[in-house]
Amino acid sequence: MFIPRKIEGRISALRNKYPIISLSGPRQSGKTTLLKNLFQDYQYLSLENPDHQDFAVNDPKQFLNTYSKYVILDEVQRVPKLFNYLQGKVDEDNINGQYILSGSQNYLLMEQITQSLAGRVALFKLFPFSFGELSAVSQLPASYEESIFKGFYPRIYDQDISPTDFYPNYFETYVQRDVRQLKAVQNLTLFRNFVRLCAGRIGQPLNYQNLAADTGISPVTAKEWMALLEASYIIFLLPPYFRNFSKRITKTPKLYFYDVGFAANLLGISSKDDVTLHFARGNLFENLIVAEIAKQQFQTGWSMDLFFWQAPNRREIDLLREQQQHITLAEIKSGTTINSSFFKNITYFKKQLPPSFKCTPYLIYGGTDSQQRTEANVVGWNTINGIF
Repeated sequence: MFIPRKIEGRISALRNKYPIISLSGPRQSGKTTLLKNLFQDYQYLSLENPDHQDFAVNDPKQFLNTYSKYVILDEVQRVPKLFNYLQGKVDEDNINGQYILSGSQNYLLMEQITQSLAGRVALFKLFPFSFGELSAVSQLPASYEESIFKGFYPRIYDQDISPTDFYPNYFETYVQRDVRQLKAVQNLTLFRNFVRLCAGRIGQPLNYQNLAADTGISPVTAKEWMALLEASYIIFLLPPYFRNFSKRITKTPKLYFYDVGFAANLLGISSKDDVTLHFARGNLFENLIVAEIAKQQFQTGWSMDLFFWQAPNRREIDLLREQQQHITLAEIKSGTTINSSFFKNITYFKKQLPPSFKCTPYLIYGGTDSQQRTEANVVGWNTINGIF
């Protein structure tokens, strides 16, 4: 069953504005399925196919002459030299929507695009399903515990695969197909441990020294591996917000996984019931919400404009966004019963704001009821679409 993606309308609209459309995102997030469904009249070529890759590597000009119009080139970052020829081809032909490029390694893909195709390409990112996409087909799990356990990768829903089967295979495929090709990673066993340790640090300010020491690697290596996880769309770093506040505010980013189900599996969670009793339940719930709002941002734009805030006294706001001196913020609590203590950080933060700023506060919690409170708008975990 094909589940429509929120980003489809934007891609279709810009197909007629640019000669090249680029769609990146993690492996198995549904890029190929989306593109084949959206561009059914296009020819599809995977450059992971040895025959296609050999043709493109050894004779790129003839390759593009052969596949000259309305072509999807999947995993195109596998043939970096092709990008220079693409530049000349689209400039000469002047056809909008001529090529659709797709790839799962953001760093390699974007490096070639910025060097060779700047101004000629419309950029999009596709991540695993969002709440809204699953809700539209009545597939969103009934509880946040089940959502954390299952995660949001399409194959889990399309093929009814158990997360305990899907994620170990996904992880091993990622390590064997992507990581082993990069010189930055020579010890795959240590790298696997590194990723698992990252899962234990979701929702926490990133400390490279401690992470490196726990893994048994140097801080320099830890930074290289973290950059690799970012480039592969495994994790993202949420930057701190310190504009208009004292510079004593923390400047260390917080770490999250794009798919909370992957993180949960790395932490040994094997059922939705495990989530309820797990020591990291609050962090996993926070990851669930932050990643969902990040996906919503990418559905409407190229990047996410989200931050967290933490004061020296450890007061913290989990998520915020500033637009023209208007701050939208959210405190995220996994509890299913609203407690007055949930609002204390919101109240403190609002007192620190400059008088010229307006504020729209939300409390996102593990329940499903929505309420209008004096301190904040209370929103259930499964009804957060569009609040940012």
